[in-house]
Amino acid sequence: MCNRYSITTNQAPIAALFRRLNRYVGNLESMPGVFPDFPAPVIRNAESDDAQEMVLMRWGLPPPRTGGPPVTNIRNTSSPHWRGWLAPQNRGLFPANVVWFALDDSRPLFTWAGIWTTFNGDCGTKSKPIPRPHLVYGFLTTAPNAVVAPIHPKAMPAAENAADSYARSVKKAAEPSLAGKREKPINAKPVKKKTG
Repeated sequence: MCNRYSITTNQAPIAALFRRLNRYVGNLESMPGVFPDFPAPVIRNAESDDAQEMVLMRWGLPPPRTGGPPVTNIRNTSSPHWRGWLAPQNRGLFPANVVWFALDDSRPLFTWAGIWTTFNGDCGTKSKPIPRPHLVYGFLTTAPNAVVAPIHPKAMPAAENAADSYARSVKKAAEPSLAGKREKPINAKPVKKKTG
């Protein structure tokens, strides 16, 4: 799975997707390249009320084996390692405009489903560690649809293209398959480099 995506909109379009959204990310700048261990916005359930909140988290969950690299994409949600994080309180949606696909040529905002947790280890590099604790996240993936399969035959993000996906992916009771894991976006287009 490619470990890069882009968020080229500011927080206003992200907030517009959700009825009630508390924002704790400051002035969200355009992020043309989000890579593993980079901070990016995550939409999750707020602890105090029925609203959602947007917070910055680092991309990459603790690996199943100690010493391995952070896990950015989760394919096997039946693994015992992930089971504890599949409950609604650890689910989130992650805004994006481009992965290696976009919804259309205008590259509108969409979200993909995933899980998050608090990691009590150091992030960053060995030479420049960033002290703990950290909020970290990873994407759920599913079988690729017809658009994505020629580019990435193993998997694609469990992408969503509407705010009502929040109720399906995040608020529902824990299910092994997760309601948000499906072959979307059906109308996605491979991304072409912009010229000029």
